Amino acid sequence: MFKKRFQFLDASGLYDDEIYLRIEKCLPGDIPLYIMSIVRREDGMAVGQITLQVASPAEVYFGGHIGYRVDESSRGNNYALKACRIMFKQAIKHGIRQILITCNPDNIPSRRTLEKLGGYLREIVPLPTDHELYIRGDREKCIFLFNI
Repeated sequence: MFKKRFQFLDASGLYDDEIYLRIEKCLPGDIPLYIMSIVRREDGMAVGQITLQVASPAEVYFGGHIGYRVDESSRGNNYALKACRIMFKQAIKHGIRQILITCNPDNIPSRRTLEKLGGYLREIVPLPTDHELYIRGDREKCIFLFNI
């Protein structure tokens, strides 16, 4: 059986009143990946980055569909929360209706962001010792589930 060829979709319209997402890279592969900058609309300054892995929940269980980081100087403005809400639109275009976002249990700001976003903490799990996140030093992940 042949695997259906993946197609990256239009990413215009990914904005709100304060920020927009700008595509930096689209990486094909076993799990296609969008990499986007989080950009402040008022001055065009990039304040962080957000990614979307287009895959089933099982394929991204420990790493999540969406990953984000906000530059230290720009934290405290809810940019991660806003960027995730916007990125949900791109996930929906790909037919993803159940999104996983993970964070480390001790990352309280990220946990608060995911709670404000409306996520359900499904579980806190130990990482398998052969997982790339474990190899990089993480030991556990909070798995948040979003039905969009």
